[in-house]
Amino acid sequence: MTNTLQNTATKKTRPRHPEKVKNPENPHQRKPAWIRVKAPNSKQYAETRKLMREHGLNTVCEEASCPNIGECWSRKHSTVMILGDICTRACAFCNVATGKPRAVDVMEPENLAQSVSKMGMNHIVITSVDRDDLTDGGAHQFAKSITRIRDLAPDTTIEVLTPDFLKKPGALKIVVDAKPDVFNHNLETVPRLYPSVRPGARYENSLNILNEAKKMDPELFTKSGIMVGLGETKQEVYQVMDDMRHADIDFLTIGQYLAPTTKHAAVDRFVTPDEFDEYKKIGLDKGFLLVASSPLTRSSYHADKDFEILRHNRLQQIKSAS
Repeated sequence: MTNTLQNTATKKTRPRHPEKVKNPENPHQRKPAWIRVKAPNSKQYAETRKLMREHGLNTVCEEASCPNIGECWSRKHSTVMILGDICTRACAFCNVATGKPRAVDVMEPENLAQSVSKMGMNHIVITSVDRDDLTDGGAHQFAKSITRIRDLAPDTTIEVLTPDFLKKPGALKIVVDAKPDVFNHNLETVPRLYPSVRPGARYENSLNILNEAKKMDPELFTKSGIMVGLGETKQEVYQVMDDMRHADIDFLTIGQYLAPTTKHAAVDRFVTPDEFDEYKKIGLDKGFLLVASSPLTRSSYHADKDFEILRHNRLQQIKSAS
């Protein structure tokens, strides 16, 4: 029997932020067959979960109710969420709790690095909640985590999925100077839907930090993703692709939006696998080094394998140009 993560995974219970529960009721829509996934129950999944608990680490896999958690954790791949589990924003699509965050855990980078080393991870994705309350937006915690992982697990490649660091001058440079292998920041949706879907963010700001990251370190792989099924049009998706390429983004991810609860933004429609294939073809034609586009694609889904493909594709690009 198949099911979605929110019905199977164990999550901590926390009060929701008042803004999050003001969204209109979201009528239940039965998910098509191509969206459903098996409940996680492998031995490797349980081992990964146990290790995360032992080191007091949060994962976006759980907090955001990712449908791919069973597959990823069975392969000892996870996306760790630093800087706590309470976000200062209330995006309409996100299942992470919103409110007043706790103090930054100074031991978090050490605990994260220890976990990565013990698990023997080839590739780690580090993300975080938005921390608008911090003067650096949490940039130093990202940098400390990267540095400590380099110390304890030098063969592990590191991908960061950062907030937008809105009104946090100098924050981006702190992260880029720590030398992650991949810098990811998601645009999430098309500009027209930002006021309702991502009200605390600015589309142009998000594009700019990706462009600036590439300018700061041209060897850095840059990556961004969007969700579809929120009410966007195909032409709007194509325009986002063009904007991303203008910002010199290497890797695009496109996945189906799934409403975590009936209080979140409603699913406008379920995009078919054929449409996702069409987006992938058009994205590659526009010049991305890699496009991951499928109903279950998430920003960090298969991130370890995709990193190897990115490196290969860049090398082939360089050879072709010489």
